[in-house]
Amino acid sequence: MTAHIVVLGAGYSGLVAAKLVARRTGARVTLVNAGDRFVERVRMHQLASGQRLRDLPLTGLLDGTGIEFVVDTVIGIDPAARTVRLAGTSAPLGYDVLIHALGSGADVHSVPGVAEHAYPVADAAQAARLRDRLPLARSVAVVGGGLTGIEAATELAESRPGLAVTLVTGGLLGEALSVRARRHLQRVFRRLGITVRENAPVGEVRPDGVLLPGGEHLPADTVVWTTGFTVPPLAGEAGLAVDTHGRLIVDETLRSVSHPEVYGVGDGTAARMRSGQELRMACATGLPSAAHVARSVADHLAGRPAGPLRFRYLNQCISLGRRDGLVQFVRADDSPVEAVLTGRIAALYKESIVRGTVAVQRRPGLAALSAPR
Repeated sequence: MTAHIVVLGAGYSGLVAAKLVARRTGARVTLVNAGDRFVERVRMHQLASGQRLRDLPLTGLLDGTGIEFVVDTVIGIDPAARTVRLAGTSAPLGYDVLIHALGSGADVHSVPGVAEHAYPVADAAQAARLRDRLPLARSVAVVGGGLTGIEAATELAESRPGLAVTLVTGGLLGEALSVRARRHLQRVFRRLGITVRENAPVGEVRPDGVLLPGGEHLPADTVVWTTGFTVPPLAGEAGLAVDTHGRLIVDETLRSVSHPEVYGVGDGTAARMRSGQELRMACATGLPSAAHVARSVADHLAGRPAGPLRFRYLNQCISLGRRDGLVQFVRADDSPVEAVLTGRIAALYKESIVRGTVAVQRRPGLAALSAPR
């Protein structure tokens, strides 16, 4: 009997995994996603600033693959029965192998007031909501000093020169980057007129700004929330082994440590390499991991032992508006070296990488090339 493989989530990792596993196994593959469009999540700061993004229907990206595509929301997993429950139908969806690729979203509940008053940019609906708000805004506080916060602050400041933009971070601006990289960030922020508040963890979001340590009120009529993440609770609710963040725990082949018929990939998976290094949330991780999970599933179905994921980081690419950028080169363990690219050439480099992530969705074999065996 032909195996039935169900893939949950059609983001950067899930779509590639579904297409590659269909190609390599000849199994029946069903892909389930809550929406009918592929979302370029790494461009959400551009969407929020008012830029138009490409329309990418998932049906077009799946043409010719033989994959059954279901637009629905997953509301439950039953590992004992090997079924998935969907919001739009009472009939459970059965599987022989399940690939969990549901990804992550903004954490809007760990700090008071975020859910009620802040504007996250983790998905297209959230970014569009911020875009619609900005024409009324005069001052914006971007909370979060990570790459998403840096990209959001610079994109907003460049696209709306009259907008007062402040970046608020609990640590230092670009603290995970090299000295040269941080210096470039500081120059760009000064050029764009962005105010930076460092070592200022936000304790509460209010309609008129945020509260900082000691009760200081930082006024802003719009608060953009870019810090923290959350994953769907489905894996933990189903009894699958998860970490303290609710991410599926997998072995070095990306197979669940508690349920061997389940595999995980993407932001909702706590993946480690044989060295013990945990992989960060990024396309740079998700695409080669998707290629590897497809190999692992194919090996499992063929009765072959699956090999461990082997992977190394090369760089971190940061857009600083449309005309500037920063490429931070890193060691294999993702720690920064002093080598960087900056300015227009870095912006073009970042744009080519982002375009490449969509090219991989069309030709997933490109992801397989970046995941050595």
